[in-house]
Amino acid sequence: MKNRFIDFIHSLQDQICLELENQDGESRFLEDSWKREGGGGGRTRVISNGRVFEKGGVNTSVVHGVLPELIRERFNVEQGWFLAAGISLVLHPKSPLIPTVHANYRYFELYDKEGGEKRDSWFGGGADLTPYYLDDDDARHFHIQHKHACDAIHPSLYPIFKKDCDNYFHNSHRGESRGIGGIFYDYMRPDDGIAEKKSASSTKEGNQSTKMGEISSSNQETNEGPSHKSHKSEGKNPLSNSKDSPEFGNSAKMMDVKPQLSGEQLLQLAKNNGQAFIDAYIPIVQKNKQAIWIDEQRYWQEIRRGRYVEFNLIHDRGTLFGLRTDGRVESILMSLPPRVRWDYDFQIADGSPESALISVLKQPKSWIT
Repeated sequence: MKNRFIDFIHSLQDQICLELENQDGESRFLEDSWKREGGGGGRTRVISNGRVFEKGGVNTSVVHGVLPELIRERFNVEQGWFLAAGISLVLHPKSPLIPTVHANYRYFELYDKEGGEKRDSWFGGGADLTPYYLDDDDARHFHIQHKHACDAIHPSLYPIFKKDCDNYFHNSHRGESRGIGGIFYDYMRPDDGIAEKKSASSTKEGNQSTKMGEISSSNQETNEGPSHKSHKSEGKNPLSNSKDSPEFGNSAKMMDVKPQLSGEQLLQLAKNNGQAFIDAYIPIVQKNKQAIWIDEQRYWQEIRRGRYVEFNLIHDRGTLFGLRTDGRVESILMSLPPRVRWDYDFQIADGSPESALISVLKQPKSWIT
């Protein structure tokens, strides 16, 4: 499974980068291949100062090795070995009429020791859209493409993933969502018998797999370094004693029962949604990249980008976990936009296009009827 997932993320990275370069028509991705001390590495690809994309990154990583000391100490686990593979992207267009977008698909395996037996494995991922000016057709299109991708695996997935996305990408200190959502799923274990291997006893060995499932942190914005591991929604965050803390990223709300899926189905779910990202986002870029925008709209974009930064640095549990476990800082902070502003007590006019966006961010809606 791990080799097939790794092949998938590398192929998807190539495909997405090519599509985005074609849309930009000017800038090209620069690749930074890196090695992780302790095992593995990745390919960080960054585009900047383009005709369409002001800044963006499409990153892959495949890292492995001994579980970080912070995790072992927090849960009194003496040893453990992991492999984590994923693709993560964030794109910040120059035009305020083109939404920012994020997507991330990942796979994690846990072993008792290097070269030992696989004790656990799980998948996670998602994609979400952050517009600066609300376009109902664009929002609907983005959601429909991802619904189709999920429905091909199981019809119950999209409603659950949509709700979890709304819950996770929420700036609780502002009382509003980061964007208009998409899908989010985490800690999806293959129903292939691996989970049944866990002992029901309270011995350290029998509980190791469960404990590691509780503490692995899903890095939503990047996937480099030891931070790239998924996080069981109902579990505790390794950086906090409270599941209601900002680091937990609101995932305590994600309690909907998901269908049991095989490893093959979960791999195909990631593949479907990887393709759905292209089908969902590229047409939105094509539609809006020639549209004329004015300085006032650009100013509003930079105000809203500030909210994006707030979420990533205050609430996103993967970003925080990565920074506190010696993750690769350049890749972790790749998600941040290049030009941002915070104005004291910034106000918008009632009935304005800006207020229409805020209304939806304060009360997430269903985009598919």
